[in-house]
Formats: sequence, C-alpha cells, structure tokens
Amino acid sequence: MNIKTIEITTSFLKEKGFVNPEIGIVLGTGLGQLVNHLTIECEINYADIPNFPLSTVEFHSGKLLFGTLEGKKVILMQGRFHLYEGYSLQEITFPIRILSALGIKKLLISNAAGAINLNYKKGDLMLLDDHINLQGGSPLAFANVSDFGERFTDMCAPYDEDMNTKITAIAKQNAIVLRKGVYAAVVGPQLETRAEYRYLKIIGADAVGMSTVPEVIVANHLQLPVLAVSVLTDECNPDDLKPVNIPEIIAIAGEAEPKMITLFKALIKNI
Repeated sequence: MNIKTIEITTSFLKEKGFVNPEIGIVLGTGLGQLVNHLTIECEINYADIPNFPLSTVEFHSGKLLFGTLEGKKVILMQGRFHLYEGYSLQEITFPIRILSALGIKKLLISNAAGAINLNYKKGDLMLLDDHINLQGGSPLAFANVSDFGERFTDMCAPYDEDMNTKITAIAKQNAIVLRKGVYAAVVGPQLETRAEYRYLKIIGADAVGMSTVPEVIVANHLQLPVLAVSVLTDECNPDDLKPVNIPEIIAIAGEAEPKMITLFKALIKNI
C-alpha cells in the first residue's frame, strides 16, 4: 500500500460526489436497515471503486453510500471485509483509510458477536470498551506504515470515551439494554470449540467475533475517534453448546436492529 493508491481512490470518490463527509459508519450484521434512514446523495458498488476489495459474504451488501442522516453528512459502508474471506489485514482496513482521507471525523462500527459472558443474552447489544486481537497479525505491520502515521500506535484507550459516554446515556434514555465489555477478534470462519470458549472467558473476553479490531487499530493509527457496538446473536456456553444456526443468528441480528438504529441515529445527532 502507498500514498498514491489512497490518492487515486479518494480522488475517484470525490469526483462521484463523496465530498466533505463528517461521519463514517461500517454497517456490519445488525445495522443494514440504517440505509433506509439516509437521504442518499450518491452510491457506488465496491466493484466499481478503484483498489477496493469486494465483499464475498452472502448477507453483506457491497456498496458505499453518501448522504445526510440526522443533519450530518455520512458515508456508509454497506458490507465489510474479513480475514476469513482471504483478504490481508491491509486490504480489510483500506476502506477506513479512504474514509479518513475523504475527511470523516468520527467512525462508528457495528458487528455480530457471540456472548462469552453468560450474563449477556441473545439479542443484547454490547458497547466495546476494549478488545483482544487474536487474528495473528496487525494491519499496521507493513514496511512503509510510517508514511501514514506513527508506527507504534498507542492502544491504551482504543474506543472514544466521549462517544461511549454519550451512547450509554442515549441507551438509558430509551430503555435499551446496552452491555459493556471486551471483544475478542478471531480469524474464523469456523466457530469456536468448547475449549476455545473456555479460553476466551479465562483471558477476559465478554464477546467473540471475526471483525472490527483491524478497523479500530487503523482508526487509532489515523487518530480517528471510533465507537463499536456488537449485536450478541448467540450464547457461547461450553457446557451447553449447540451446533451453529446461521439463519437464527441473522434473525436475532435483525430483531436487535431497531435498537441499534435508535442508538446510532441519536448519537449521530449529538456528535
């Protein structure tokens, strides 16, 4: 990756109308319908954006949208990228670098995750307070990373305290249960074994998923304030583990979606 690649993609999107955005949003599982609340000014398929990866997950769209939401200019990533699709960590996070180059000042991320903390239940939302990177690498581990920012990026507080405080208050005002916890990112796409769930609990994880952490690391590298919320779609009890049911996971994410949309819209209005 080099500065020229970033410039080519950024210039292309500006020519298509992606100008002066304030907020970027990664629409993971559980937030796809936020698009219906956006006054769309322009949209483009990932396939048509120079240097962009393509989303290969069947329940992820692959579009970049720009418009107005709650009075703010917003870019939405409708669909994200994962290690388990065969992409590198640099490819996965390339869109975050583009959003930053276009001018966003805040980044909001959603995902689906499994609950390791058994006090948390299916359908709950969890605000990420910290994370554990178990993906075996870093999106900052490339030769010329210093061209883009400080190589040794500090991660003592990866999630923006101000946005976390605001969304917590919004949840309380709307009687929405918003858990708080530590998210562990694994490679996937296989789900975890009973022993792996026990290990994740021992090391301090409250939830486990296959995304988000690379994007958050790059956001911190870019000094871009970031917030992330998980929809907890299954309960990972190693003593009562059932085979994974992907349609059920998608259904639970869909049921939790209105709560997530309420939180994100109110947060956008107040940042």
